Amino acid sequence: MKQKIMGALEKFSKAMVQPLMYVSVAGMIMVVGVLLTNSTITSFLPFLQWKPIQIVGQIIYDGVMIVINNLSVVFAVGIPACLAKRDKYQAALIGLLSYLIFLQTSNTLLTLTDQLATADAFVGLIGTGQAEILGIQCVDMSVFGGIIMGCLTGYVFNRTCQKTFKGALQIFSGVRFSFLVMFVVAVLFGCFGNVVWPCAQQGIAALANVIKNTGTFGLFLYGFLERLLIPTGLHHLVSTPFVFSPLGGTLQVGDQVVSGAYAIVMSELQMDIPRFSDSIYYMATGFTKMFGYIGIGLAFIHTAYPENKQKTRATIIPLILTACLGTITEPLDFMFIFAAPLLWVLHACFAGLFIALLKIFDVTAFCGGNLLASVLLNVSAGVSKTHWPTMFILGIVQIILYFVVFSFLIKKFNYHTPGREEVAAETESSTIPVQETKQVEVKENTNNSLDIASLVAGLGGKDNINELENCFTRLRVNVNDLSKVNEELINKVKNSGIVKKDNDIQIVYGLEVANMRNAIEDYMNNN
Repeated sequence: MKQKIMGALEKFSKAMVQPLMYVSVAGMIMVVGVLLTNSTITSFLPFLQWKPIQIVGQIIYDGVMIVINNLSVVFAVGIPACLAKRDKYQAALIGLLSYLIFLQTSNTLLTLTDQLATADAFVGLIGTGQAEILGIQCVDMSVFGGIIMGCLTGYVFNRTCQKTFKGALQIFSGVRFSFLVMFVVAVLFGCFGNVVWPCAQQGIAALANVIKNTGTFGLFLYGFLERLLIPTGLHHLVSTPFVFSPLGGTLQVGDQVVSGAYAIVMSELQMDIPRFSDSIYYMATGFTKMFGYIGIGLAFIHTAYPENKQKTRATIIPLILTACLGTITEPLDFMFIFAAPLLWVLHACFAGLFIALLKIFDVTAFCGGNLLASVLLNVSAGVSKTHWPTMFILGIVQIILYFVVFSFLIKKFNYHTPGREEVAAETESSTIPVQETKQVEVKENTNNSLDIASLVAGLGGKDNINELENCFTRLRVNVNDLSKVNEELINKVKNSGIVKKDNDIQIVYGLEVANMRNAIEDYMNNN
C-alpha cells in the first residue's frame, strides 16, 4: 500500500512539473515587462517612458499575468497530457473540454439554487467563496480545481482511450469514449465541488492559519521540506500550493483578484506600496539557490584532493552558475545527496533557517528567481520596500556558513564528495554505489546514436520502457523489469546521478534533459 501511494505521488509530482516548466519561462519574460514599466527604473532611464516602450512593457506584463491568473486551466490541460500513455494531445484537449464542463456545471448549480454571489464594487468576489474563471462564475476551487480535473482526465483517459464498440455505437470508440466518460465525471465533479468544496475552503484556510500562526517556525518547516524532498521528486508538492493558490494569500488588484505568492508578488511590483506583503516569504525558496549553493560548491572545490582540484573546479563552477542564475540545483544536489546524507539534512535545515531569518529581519526582498533578476527587481523596487541590503548580508552569511560547515564535515567524515572520489574508489570501491557521485566521460556529442543505443539497452531495451518523461533536470523512466537495467550501459552517456526506486528510475542530465528525452524517443521510434 505504501509503495502504491508513493508511486501515485511520484506520478502526480512528475505531471505537475511539466506545466511549471513553462511558468518558469513566463516568469523570466515577466521580469522584462516589469523592468520596462517600473516607475523607479523609468525615472532613472527617461527614454523608457517613451509611449511605444511602455506599451510593449505592459503587453509583456499582461501577457504573462493572463497565464498566471489561469494556472488552473494550464494544469487541467497539462497534467492529462503528461499522464497519458498515448495520444497525449487528445488527452490535453479532453482535459480542456472537461474543465469547461466542470466550470459551467458549478455556475449552473449556483444559478439554479440562487447562490450566485454578487461582486462587491471594491473587493469583487473576495470572501464569497466564488470566483470568475474564463468568464464563468463558479465555486472558487482555484488551482486545485484544474489540478484535480487534470488528474481525473489522465486517469480516465488511460483506461478508456482504447475501448472499442461495434455497429451504431462505433462512434463512441477510442478517445470519443474517453470524452463521454469525462463528460459525466466533469458534471459529477462540478456537483461535488459545489457541495463539498466550501468545507474544503475552510480547511485550506485553517492550514494557512497554522503556518501563519507558527510564525518563523512555519517558514522554517516550509523551506526545510522543500529542500529535503528533492531526492523523491516530491518537493513541488510543498511549495506549489503556496506559490500558486490562495494558501499563499490573495490580493485585490483593481477589479481582479490574484491568489498565490507568485501572482501577488508580481502584482505588487507594479503597485505603490511601502513594502511587499508576507506572501513573498513563500517565494524565498530561491534564497538558498542564489547564495547557499555558492558555499556548497566552494566547499567541494576546497576539500577536493590536490590532484583533483582543477578538474573539480571545472565541474563545479558551471553548476554553481546554473543554480544561482538558472535556479536549477539538481546536478549539484545529486553530487552529495547519497554520498553524504548528513550534509543533505543540514542543507535542508539551513534552507529553512534562512527563510525564517528573512522574516525575523523583516526582509521582503524578492529572492524567488535567479540572482541577476533578484538584483534588478530589488534595486528597482527600492530599499524601503524590500530591505534588500540585509538580504545580501544574510546571503554572504549563508555562503560562509555552508562553506565552513560543509568543509569541516567533509574532511572529518571523509565524505566522497566531488574531487574525493578516486581515492574512495581505490579504498572502498565495493561499498560505494556508482550512482552516488560521478561524472562519466563520454564523447562530446551525448546524443550520438551509439550512446543513445547504449542508454536504451541499459534501461532493458525499448520493450522494457513503460513510461518516459522528464522534469527540469531529470529523465524519469518507468521500466517493466528492474533486473534488466544495466547501469554500466546507462553511464556511457554522461549524467550526474541515478536514483532507483521500485520500477522508477531517475537519471540527472541537467538542462539537456529535454534533448536527451527527444533523442531516446526518436531512437525508439526508428529502431
